[in-house]
Amino acid sequence: MPGEISPAGKPSGLGAQPELRASHADRDRAADVLRIAAGDGRLTAEELDQRLELALSARTVRELADLTADLPTVPFGGGGVAAEAKDVLRIDQKWSPVERTGRWVVPRRLELSVEWCAVTLDFTQAVITRDTVQIDVDMRGKTLTLIVGPDTVVDTDGLMLQHSRVKNRPPDAPGPTALRVELVGEKQFGRVVVRRPRRSRGHSR
Repeated sequence: MPGEISPAGKPSGLGAQPELRASHADRDRAADVLRIAAGDGRLTAEELDQRLELALSARTVRELADLTADLPTVPFGGGGVAAEAKDVLRIDQKWSPVERTGRWVVPRRLELSVEWCAVTLDFTQAVITRDTVQIDVDMRGKTLTLIVGPDTVVDTDGLMLQHSRVKNRPPDAPGPTALRVELVGEKQFGRVVVRRPRRSRGHSR
């Protein structure tokens, strides 16, 4: 009958479908899309802050889709990652920190041109479509931090250091290599730190 209310709270008989509720994973994916877009220069820092606040409080997938409608994005509501890896991704930045965390899409080559801003690249949950990633470094000041899994090798032999140092601890238990990260270019004034999980003492598999 007209005026009846369906269990989902929508008027019945109007052809309306209930809004699909957003999951925590949907919100995280939207936040990653926004951060990547900001790193690509598609969003200003102010726009990023505003959209992140809305994304983290969104209740439905429609709200998330609206926030990312003008950006390269991924499907929400249980869909897998659909973003394609770029051949080359360039990041130019000064002063403000650069972060790539969560399910970001790793390009074949990353060109990093930054001055006096810390850079964190976390590969542990990233979407990786190739077994080798090259990072062209042109970085002055602060720390470049790479967070990698136990099956990742980080090669820093091609990196020229000026007033800088590298901390790159090898895996505790070397095995098959799933990802190789090659650092080339120049790092001035600062550090390069490779972080990987430690094996707990007494733990066996």
